[in-house]
Amino acid sequence: MPIDAPQVFIPDLLRSHARYCPQREALICGDQRLTWAQFHREIDRVARRLQALGIGRGSQVAVLMHNRVELLMAVFGIVSSGACVVPLSGLLTAEQTLHLIKDSDAIGLMVSEDYALKLLGHEPTKGSHALQCPLLKPELLVVVGDGPSPDCDHFISWDAWLALGEGDPELSVAYQFDDPFNIIYSSGTTGLPKGIVQTHAARLHWAWSNSIEMSFSQSSRVLTTTALYSNGTWLMMLPALFCGASLIAMQQFDPIAFQSFVQTERITHTFMVPTQYLMLLEHPAFDPKAFASIQVLLCAGSPLRRDIKRRVIEKLGNRLIELYGFSEGFATMLKPDRQHDKFDTVGTPVIGFEMAIISEDGKELPSGEIGEIAGYGGGMMQSYYKQAEASEALLWHDSRGRSFIRSGDIGVVDDEGFLRIVDRKKDMIISGGFNVFPSDIEPIVAAHPHVHEVTVIGVEHERWGEAALALVIPKARVAADPEAIRLWANDRLAKPQQLVRLEFREDFPRNALGKVLKRILRDSIKQA
Repeated sequence: MPIDAPQVFIPDLLRSHARYCPQREALICGDQRLTWAQFHREIDRVARRLQALGIGRGSQVAVLMHNRVELLMAVFGIVSSGACVVPLSGLLTAEQTLHLIKDSDAIGLMVSEDYALKLLGHEPTKGSHALQCPLLKPELLVVVGDGPSPDCDHFISWDAWLALGEGDPELSVAYQFDDPFNIIYSSGTTGLPKGIVQTHAARLHWAWSNSIEMSFSQSSRVLTTTALYSNGTWLMMLPALFCGASLIAMQQFDPIAFQSFVQTERITHTFMVPTQYLMLLEHPAFDPKAFASIQVLLCAGSPLRRDIKRRVIEKLGNRLIELYGFSEGFATMLKPDRQHDKFDTVGTPVIGFEMAIISEDGKELPSGEIGEIAGYGGGMMQSYYKQAEASEALLWHDSRGRSFIRSGDIGVVDDEGFLRIVDRKKDMIISGGFNVFPSDIEPIVAAHPHVHEVTVIGVEHERWGEAALALVIPKARVAADPEAIRLWANDRLAKPQQLVRLEFREDFPRNALGKVLKRILRDSIKQA
């Protein structure tokens, strides 16, 4: 007799953890602590309610919430129903959020109360924003809050919505590997956000490959410090849930609260972006002894300055994994055992990925030559949602006909295949005919004792075409002089790299993972 080809999907694994380790701690967020049995029961309630409303394969449901347990119940409930989840950023304006809801063809929205009010126009500083998304179904507008709000009369409360499904039938879904798991919108670092479609197969690869690379297990205790909707946070979240580990989600990052979580919850794995590492290291109450339980410190989201990296390893031990990647589907890692001899690289491809360096004319370059980074592997996106031309433009085909994804980043690999990032292609400055990379300038400026953080962008120059402008956040409680810092830096820079100006800023525009949005900075300079 024929035998089917059994496959395991992420919703199946969550159900398995609830069955075989029901009392193991699954999720901690705020004052809520859920076992695997409790967590999966709530995921199942969401999935059954959606199924009863006719929602499943071919449907998108958006989620817009702060870090709270209901966000994860919603995300995995939607996926378990067979539908595709659309996690949205809380950093967007109401207009941008509504645009993405419409762009994704979402038919439902699960939202925190304050975000619901923002979308409905009750936030006075934002004007009036009616929910003009014709595909949204009234029965799928669900609000999560501490209590019912009369201003959210367009929405049904989370508890009331779930209560309507007490008699819903058992879940019955047949998942397919090429079904969309999620549509995650890019940070918009190089333009308007695009909807990145990732399938069940891609997300399963993301989960198991990172589990192997970072040695996750059921006994791992995993702390997330960034927004749960963010693709970078899923570097910790998906492997933890894949393995049946315990996931502890900070509701809002604070360096000393983070330190306390690590110590009291006996955290083994955590992820922070470079700005968070810097905040921790420079806090007067920072105590390296609190991190004795840590096995893996992951850094990703944006490049980690070499001086900060040295301090992290010196203060917290050689437990740092540096990850480079992009949401469209590629990643490399530099592990602790190669920090001593490959310190200036971002490692080699994560298991299941391959990498190529390509020239402007589309030829693959050998080791030692600088070009655009492209990646291929099981975690690649399916496409940009409804953007066939943009999806096709992203691809480069190797001699075997495989479709690699272009990164827009410039890099070079050494003879062992270790990747060094040179810069973003779009951030490169062409000054007097020379290619100038901000990533070469920023560490020089950052070495000045009065500089807390720096980013460099290109600005128009009458003589050279473009020149480098440094934007600096000065250290607190120092009398910093921007012109003195500029002259100090120029003494240490090659002529094409020298700064035409240096300006102070209180902060930089950033995405959810702390990456500086240079596009916004360039636009603001042009408009000034």
